[in-house]
Amino acid sequence: QVQLVESGGGLVQPGGSLRLSCAASGSIFRLNVMGWYRQAPGKERELVAVISSRGTTNYADSVKGRFTISRDNAKNTVYLQMNSLKPEDTAVYYCNLNWWSGPTNLNYWGQGTQVTVSS
Repeated sequence: QVQLVESGGGLVQPGGSLRLSCAASGSIFRLNVMGWYRQAPGKERELVAVISSRGTTNYADSVKGRFTISRDNAKNTVYLQMNSLKPEDTAVYYCNLNWWSGPTNLNYWGQGTQVTVSS
C-alpha cells in the first residue's frame, strides 16, 4: 500500500515562509508525478504545483515566483517552499502522488496539512 505523510504546515504572518514536506512509502512506480493541491473553506481543491520524477514542474499562476516545488527521488519525498505568503494562501494543503499503470491512473493523497496566513 502507498502512504503519504505530510508535515510543515502552521500559522505564519503575511510575507512569511513555510516549507511543506511529503514522504511517500510503499510500492511506488519510479516514473510518477508528485505535487501539492490546496482547498480553502467553501472552495474546490486546486492545483498548487506538481513535479515529475524527471523534474518537470508546473505551477498555478497564483503561486508562480513565490512557491518552489522540489523532490528527492531517492527518498520519495516532495517539498514545497512557500515564500511571500498571502492570506489567500490559507488552505488545507494536500500531497498527491500518481502514475499510470497501463490505462489506469493510480492516485494517492495525503491527509492534508493546514496552512494559515494571518497577522
